[in-house]
Amino acid sequence: LPQSPPRPPGAAPSPPGPRLPPQSPPPTPCLPPAPAPLSPARPRAARAPLDSGGSRSPGVRPAAPSPGGHGGTPGLPALGLGASPPPAARADFQLRPVPSGFAPQEQEYQQALLLVAALAGLGLGLSLIFIAVYLIRFCCCRPPEPPGSKTPSPGGGCVTWSCIVALLAGCIGIGIGFYGNSETSDGVSQLSSALLHANHTLSAIDHLVLETVERLGEAVRTELTTLEEVLEPRTELVAAARGARRQAEAVAQQLQGLAFWQGVPLSPLQVAEDVSFVEEYRWLAYVLLLLLELLVCLFTLLGLAKQSKWLVIVMTVMSLLVLVLSWGSMGLEAATAVGLSDFCSNPDPYVLNLTQEETGLSSDILSYYFLCNQAVSNPFQQRLTLSQRALANIHSQLLGLEREAVPQFPSAQKPLLSLEETLNVTEGNFHQLVALLHCRGLHKDYGAALRGLCEDALEGLLFLLLFSLLSAGALATALCSLPRAWALFPPSDDYDDTDDDDPFNPQQESKRFVQWQSSI
Repeated sequence: LPQSPPRPPGAAPSPPGPRLPPQSPPPTPCLPPAPAPLSPARPRAARAPLDSGGSRSPGVRPAAPSPGGHGGTPGLPALGLGASPPPAARADFQLRPVPSGFAPQEQEYQQALLLVAALAGLGLGLSLIFIAVYLIRFCCCRPPEPPGSKTPSPGGGCVTWSCIVALLAGCIGIGIGFYGNSETSDGVSQLSSALLHANHTLSAIDHLVLETVERLGEAVRTELTTLEEVLEPRTELVAAARGARRQAEAVAQQLQGLAFWQGVPLSPLQVAEDVSFVEEYRWLAYVLLLLLELLVCLFTLLGLAKQSKWLVIVMTVMSLLVLVLSWGSMGLEAATAVGLSDFCSNPDPYVLNLTQEETGLSSDILSYYFLCNQAVSNPFQQRLTLSQRALANIHSQLLGLEREAVPQFPSAQKPLLSLEETLNVTEGNFHQLVALLHCRGLHKDYGAALRGLCEDALEGLLFLLLFSLLSAGALATALCSLPRAWALFPPSDDYDDTDDDDPFNPQQESKRFVQWQSSI
């Protein structure tokens, strides 16, 4: 730094320059998620780090948002919602292009999903037409067999083996279907578990707020009133007690605004129960469909092995029924998979808008919990900051009263001890509220629900779609092959398959009748 020139002797000292005010450290955020001054002996694992000012930052540093628009949080794995390929173009009933964004409330989007499901109906119609044309050609255009000919027609073994291979492919598809059904059920179960955990968190917030407000109100009505009566001879002590009363009432008023989910018509518990109810019947319906197709395949193979015409005919009819069910399930799976992939490509805007419509909560609160990144501040910072300051003031006032009033008024010790106990319990509840109101817990439940839907459930739907496709192809091939297969079965008389030693054989009964008449 440049030095000032030396002052000549005898010269008057220069007037002092303006003094700069001391620079205070930059202000910290309004409320830390987990303030350290109140209860340092109760550490928590999921605490925000301390900043330079000694308080905890209100939010967590987010990871880079995924391409799907989902902001990450530390400790929460990033969702791979943007790794899927871009959705294919779709159109409504007038064949006009429809945007790929998830908008189930719009008529054009509903028509686009119905058109996707209708493709399965088109496939069913084409399959039935192909099967009917093939069977008509087989029945009407085959050359007549010479009378008494028992030699099989050429290509009979190829027809039978093609039918067997198709049925075995259908059995492989059934295994894929069981796996897809299990994966879908696991994804929906993860969604229900996340909803139940979120409901537990919201209920705990409401319970803590109600308990703390009631405890503070009881302390104001009893202990503080008694303390004011005891300290009535000392005006300054009564003023301190009344100041503590005002601070306690201010804390109760601020805490009442933290129960943001109280009175909301939307219940995560009810949503979880509805989802579980629908999933239970969906899972059961798919299990019955898979078992039905498995029985059809097994009994058809048994009929081919035993060369039983009546069993093959019955299984042909059942195969036609299962073919219709397979194409129908394929349409539902395709439409559901398309809609779910659209939702998973960018779930946050739709979930935010839907939740705001159903609950009426402000967008600040919903954005804080659903996004949970540094760009969105805690909407409860001001209330929590004022509550924390009021609790600190009450604590200092009670210490002052204990130091000044107890030596003169020994009867004031009992209400003071009761107030200190109430204050300690209130501070403990306050710490729990700070931890529960932090966005990390509810955002973790939100991420778990999205992973259940967009990873497990969507993967299971794709496997179910593959099952339906294999099942439809195998059954269509079997329906074309079975009539030609049973036509190759050797003819049998009425009693060719009976055993001569069977006592219930009609021939044996007639022989016994003739022997009985001759003996007479």
